Amino acid sequence: MAGEGRQRIDKWLFFSRAVKSRSLAAKLVQGGGVRNNGQKLGQASDIVKSGDVLTITLDRRILVYKILLPGERRGPAEEARKLYEDLSPVPTPKDQAPPDALPPVREAGSGRPTKKERRATDRLRSE
Repeated sequence: MAGEGRQRIDKWLFFSRAVKSRSLAAKLVQGGGVRNNGQKLGQASDIVKSGDVLTITLDRRILVYKILLPGERRGPAEEARKLYEDLSPVPTPKDQAPPDALPPVREAGSGRPTKKERRATDRLRSE
């Protein structure tokens, strides 16, 4: 470890159960999916410490964690939750659309042409 209360970002992500493996954590960091206090991290070997705020962009969600402790091992989920304070925004329920979203509108007959309409189009083109 680099110092007391400090740890590599890939190890911390793995120990906190944000990702399933250290190699996935390294790919996430190198791909630009992790920010530390607003700054993009570029390498899996970057060091994080207690008090840092991580913004982790995963496929379907954004996690915002404040680091409380460095991890020592990948233990059960109860142990992993003690490593961070979750500051993530509350996700919207799947059955509710955002209030400003409009329902999709499609005019009648604007979909795919019927067989009859395709034949009429073919006749027009052949003439």
